[in-house]
Amino acid sequence: MAESLPKCEIESKNLILKLQKKLEGRVEAIPPFVESIMKIVQSMGCAAGKEREVEIALLEALANAVVHGCKRDPTKEVECCVACDESRGLLVIIRDPGQGFDPASIPSPILGQNLFSTHGRGIFLINQLMDEVRYEKGGTEIHMKIS
Repeated sequence: MAESLPKCEIESKNLILKLQKKLEGRVEAIPPFVESIMKIVQSMGCAAGKEREVEIALLEALANAVVHGCKRDPTKEVECCVACDESRGLLVIIRDPGQGFDPASIPSPILGQNLFSTHGRGIFLINQLMDEVRYEKGGTEIHMKIS
């Protein structure tokens, strides 16, 4: 049976990279997964000079997908698509099998008592590091773009 892979919604004749992968719902699987993607992104020259920003945003988005979307269940999978277009930049799409969430309901980690929290900074960091961030499909899908 053929494995279903995520659909990259960036279609262009100028694509220099279109990578589609799945990650099992284990936190331990995230670092080597990100490392393998970043090696390809770097070798293709995608997001030149902004690789660290992409790497951190990717780590945070995948951690959210595994922890909240998969509930750390290794039988569940996160879908990841990375596309690089010479004129439009790098697009990363991550989908999880969870219930989703409302991004507006997430409290700011830089206000009040949230400053002392030991978690809850991932979405804030992603928004600071990437040029464009949007959530689709009820929050089960994040689209991150950097030019």
